[in-house]
Amino acid sequence: MSFDNAYEAITEENDSRWAFGTGFEDPLSGVDTTVPSGVDGARLAAYCLMLGDDALIFSHRLQEWCTNAPELEDEVAIANIALDLLGQARLLLARAGKADGSERTEDSYAFFRSEQEYRNVRLAELDGGHFGHLIARLLVFSIWRLALLERLRTSVDPVLAAIADKGVKEVAYHRDYAAQWTVRLGDGTELSHERMQEGLDAVWPYVDELFAAHQDEFVDSPSLRGEFDAILDQVLAAAKLTRPEVGAIAGVSGRMGRDGVHTERMGFLLAELQSVAREHPEATW
Repeated sequence: MSFDNAYEAITEENDSRWAFGTGFEDPLSGVDTTVPSGVDGARLAAYCLMLGDDALIFSHRLQEWCTNAPELEDEVAIANIALDLLGQARLLLARAGKADGSERTEDSYAFFRSEQEYRNVRLAELDGGHFGHLIARLLVFSIWRLALLERLRTSVDPVLAAIADKGVKEVAYHRDYAAQWTVRLGDGTELSHERMQEGLDAVWPYVDELFAAHQDEFVDSPSLRGEFDAILDQVLAAAKLTRPEVGAIAGVSGRMGRDGVHTERMGFLLAELQSVAREHPEATW
């Protein structure tokens, strides 16, 4: 669909839908969302929320880099990665609403839950820093998520398997983009090397959480660690960077992001993400 000018794109006569309150179609429309026999729908929904929240929150953080990346080409690349993750979030949150029988929509999950109801890993909500921090977060997140999605391609739930299959193609690019920038910065100037190492050091306390087992998961998280370490070590060797020796950030009584316990950054993120929807909950544009 094309428009002659920007104003035409937001008139009522067209079917362009791209903001809260404009009536997005259910992303699973036409898909058989029946929960397979033997699968606990509540557990499936909980797991889809975890993966959907990871994607939604990290997508939001990546969007904050639009107009802030070093080059226009990278602003476009980062924006596209954010959109990929937003698409994954839509599918996963919609699947959660179908799996548990609640029929909650993606908007309901994204805009009308409290901080404690979000189930994303804390790595996804980290913000700030320089470009080296961003690349470190993206590298760690994409190596981990790609390994996870590859295993979910054979999930007992065909809907989740299809979502994972689509996501693998997207996240493979995310991982490649982050790895290339890690090598470029790490094996670049003295300053770029320092900045990239700083980014890795800052993100490392949140890595162990990615591999913590949870009762509702459909993939054994600890089993992903070997593949993650092997791929990360290849990238770090090419970039002449060292694996950080930094301790993990502890949870609260053992509870972390998957349990609704987040960093102080999360509340500010949700205040921005949810403000329009909460101010105008029944709005249409």
